Amino acid sequence: MKKYKNLVVGCGLSGAVMANKLANELGETVLVIDRKKHIAGTCYDYKNEYGITVHQYGPHIFRTNSKEIWDFLSQYTQWYPFMHKVLGLIDGIEVPIPFNLNSLYKVFPPQMAAGLEAKLIAAFGFNKKIPILQLRGTQDKDLHFLAEYIYTKVFLGYTLKQWDYTPEQLDPSVTGSVPVYISRDDRYFQEKYQAIPRQGYTKMFENMLHHPNIEVRLETDFADIQKEVSYERLIYTGAIEEFFNYKYGKLPYRSLDIKIETFDTEKFQNAPVVNYPENYDFTRIAEYKYFLNEKSPKTTLSFEYPENFEEGKNDRIYPILNEANQAVYDRYAADAKTMPNTYFIGRLGAYRYYDMNRTIANALETFKLIKNKR
Repeated sequence: MKKYKNLVVGCGLSGAVMANKLANELGETVLVIDRKKHIAGTCYDYKNEYGITVHQYGPHIFRTNSKEIWDFLSQYTQWYPFMHKVLGLIDGIEVPIPFNLNSLYKVFPPQMAAGLEAKLIAAFGFNKKIPILQLRGTQDKDLHFLAEYIYTKVFLGYTLKQWDYTPEQLDPSVTGSVPVYISRDDRYFQEKYQAIPRQGYTKMFENMLHHPNIEVRLETDFADIQKEVSYERLIYTGAIEEFFNYKYGKLPYRSLDIKIETFDTEKFQNAPVVNYPENYDFTRIAEYKYFLNEKSPKTTLSFEYPENFEEGKNDRIYPILNEANQAVYDRYAADAKTMPNTYFIGRLGAYRYYDMNRTIANALETFKLIKNKR
């Protein structure tokens, strides 16, 4: 039986960061396993036959305000600076998302938009982000009208398709992640550092995992590997309820059925991503040549159709955060705290709606905890 200091379950972002830190800073041996046929988890990308880098699990744009995180990843990739912009199709008009002051003038007559803009700035200030549910609580009749318009046209349909819940039925952190932005800034994100790995995410992961103390085994299940290896510390990035054999019940997730298609045209849409809150069954279309400014006579797109997670059919992608699901997770988390040298991290291990920045932060926080215990 082969011995390792660490077993890392999952070769996505959480697992790769942890393996890298454990091997590089602590000099420990690490075995990383994953059920998938590839590294990088849902960040996995590849260059197709038309020279376009495709994100297999939907578009990933890295952004952070943390210099620590930026500097860490910069050891393993060169960056292509990229300020993400998203459009939403509202009443047949393409408007900036998140809904902002420019969106206001796209959908309303100029005089009406100017009046609403003045009221928004007076009530909340300029360059402020307001969750839609907060805006709906305003007492001003004009702002209430605007809030209902945005709620119906931008949030309700998209949220129902994405989550199969209304915004009110979800944790505020979910709807608050795309606020109404009282600004002329059309960027989807405002973080200091925004970019995409120039050679792709998969290459960045390869570089992170390239270390003599790190071994990676793909198409390998946690239940099977325990018969072959021994380890002193476990880093588990899989679903926490699966680890505990669903003793308190299953935690629900949303997944995606992503249809990737190539069209015989240089350009399909006017932004890297276009959201469809009201039309069609898909939520958005991503056009991948935008992300690295790749040139090709063809263009490759992904259409995202949200669906519930089903074991053996698709992947757990988005934890569904609400009070009932949180209560179930809390029971698993309480059990997890009783297990020595075992750490549950990432979207599935912590049952949190983490973006890439927060995923890395969670891994680095966990690593510092381990380092301080030595």
